[in-house]
Amino acid sequence: MTVKAYLEITMNIPNENRPAAAKVYTDYRNPFLNTIKGALTKDLLVRDEDVQGLHGFDSVEHAQAYLSSDMFKNDVFVGLQPLWVSAPDVKIYTIA
Repeated sequence: MTVKAYLEITMNIPNENRPAAAKVYTDYRNPFLNTIKGALTKDLLVRDEDVQGLHGFDSVEHAQAYLSSDMFKNDVFVGLQPLWVSAPDVKIYTIA
């Protein structure tokens, strides 16, 4: 399948919390790819100013649905929330 949409979650995470954020990413990467409908890719992008979770999906609808999934609400969000300095910026992009 081809990626048709990206879910980008940009988080302001201090350097001292980044190893914990990377662990959340690592712990849920394979379950995300194996169980979330339409999930195709998942990458963690790290810059000096922020950390981004970039998730590739086969449709915008599946990207939106992931934000309401049990995995996101009960596991990923709960694991990352204490690491943020401010609320994340969440965007969904369509591939043109």
